[in-house]
Amino acid sequence: MKDSPVRVMLIGAAGRMGETVRELAQNDPEIQIAALCDLGDSIEPAMRNCDVAIDFSQAESVDEICRAALQHGKSLVIGTTGHSQQQRKTIEQAAHSAPVVLASNFSVGVNALLWLTQKAAELLGSDFNPEIVETHHKMKKDAPSGTAKTLAEILKPVRKSEIPIESIRKGDVVGEHTVIFNGSDESLELTHRAANRRIFAGGALRAAKWIVDKPAGLYSMQNVLGL
Repeated sequence: MKDSPVRVMLIGAAGRMGETVRELAQNDPEIQIAALCDLGDSIEPAMRNCDVAIDFSQAESVDEICRAALQHGKSLVIGTTGHSQQQRKTIEQAAHSAPVVLASNFSVGVNALLWLTQKAAELLGSDFNPEIVETHHKMKKDAPSGTAKTLAEILKPVRKSEIPIESIRKGDVVGEHTVIFNGSDESLELTHRAANRRIFAGGALRAAKWIVDKPAGLYSMQNVLGL
């Protein structure tokens, strides 16, 4: 970690997550918000004077974000979800030349859920049929959520087919994810409930501190946490 505060460029600063990141950063002496960008703002000029960019904007912005980061040699922390296959490929290509943390969810608890899901899938095997239920606020655009898709990828080797995902959009739910393993005579459920967006913002700031000066590569939040 740097001796001086990590200079962060925040993309998507006016959104729900952007506002929460800004709130937490104000009380973190290891973080300095060096630039704020939102819809319609030019990303490239602001990228020059930061150490790392945190992206909580829209999937469509990823090309410009990656291009600017590579141009100025900056690290990236990408928390935006809903990327297309081509947009995901853009991120992966950028990671050949820049350090990038890409996570569908920055919560420590959710990353524990991912780890536990992996272990449960390995232990229970093909005798249990997994499914996923996820609930978010009614303004969330992508469905299934990025976290649900990550869970499904973990479970695919067990089922070797598409994992059923139920996506619910209602009220102001921050985020709930449940993995259900259904057996013939028993079932197992693993659930994570987010009560406040601060858990995601805090994780993103933790990732921003961690990624600075790392070699080029595509990292996950589990890499950040050492899981």
